This record gives sequence, structure tokens and C-alpha cells, in this order.
Amino acid sequence: MIADYISQCVASFVGTACFGVIFQIPKRSLIQCGLTGMVGWLVYYGLDQGSAGPIAATWASAVLIGLIAHYQAIRFKVPVTVFSVSGIIPLVPGGMAYDAMLRVVQNDYMSAVELGAKAFMLSGAIAVGLVFSEVVNQLVKRARAGMSRAG
Repeated sequence: MIADYISQCVASFVGTACFGVIFQIPKRSLIQCGLTGMVGWLVYYGLDQGSAGPIAATWASAVLIGLIAHYQAIRFKVPVTVFSVSGIIPLVPGGMAYDAMLRVVQNDYMSAVELGAKAFMLSGAIAVGLVFSEVVNQLVKRARAGMSRAG
């Protein structure tokens, strides 16, 4: 069990950091990007292994990645997309979308529709999670601005 989580940590960190290299993010941000993707993936993996389904786990992980990305963008003074785009990579259902297209080519339309719908729902959960984290971030900013004006 612990060895499984350690291998998940290493794989998600390396995968996220390598996508950061492909996206040409600043080298000083690679470790933070790797950690963002690793934490997001561990939350997804833990929830998916538990009682939450893959869509709920994807949504929760995307929200957390968005919140972490906003925090790190402020802390390290880089655009939020540096952390959110590379951090979300482990959650993207690219393999599932590929399998759906492969099933279409193989004339297995029932499996293709099932896989395509699941990939679409997971992608939607990622988008909604990132938007939700942005809303939370904006609410926190407004609350801080209101507190600073009042005090």
C-alpha cells in the first residue's frame, strides 16, 4: 500500500515536471509544478481508491490544484497558468480518449461511446473544478479587500 503511494508520487511528480519542461515554464518553477501535480494526483488516487467515484475525485483534485496554483502564483510571482496547466496534466483522460477513438476505428461503437462519454465527463470535471477554484479565489480576494477597507 505505501509502496503504491510512493510510486504514484514519483510518477506524478516526474510526469508533471516533464510537461513543465515541454511547456517551457521557468526552470525555477519546475519543482513547484511537480509538487502541484503530485498533490493533485494523490488526492485523486486516494479518493478514487476510496468510496468516491472517478468524476468526484477528478473534480476535487482539480479544485485543489487550482487553489494551490493561485497560492504559488502569488508566492513565486509567476502566472497562475504555469502551475495550473502543468499541475492538471496527470488528471487529463488522454489515454481514455485515445481508446475511444481506437474503438471507433475498430467499429466497436458501443465501447467507443462509453469511453468517450467517460472521458468527456472527466474533462468536464477538470474544467468545473478549475473554475470553482477561481471563484473561491475571487471571493477570498473580495473578502480581504473589504476587510482592509473596513479596518
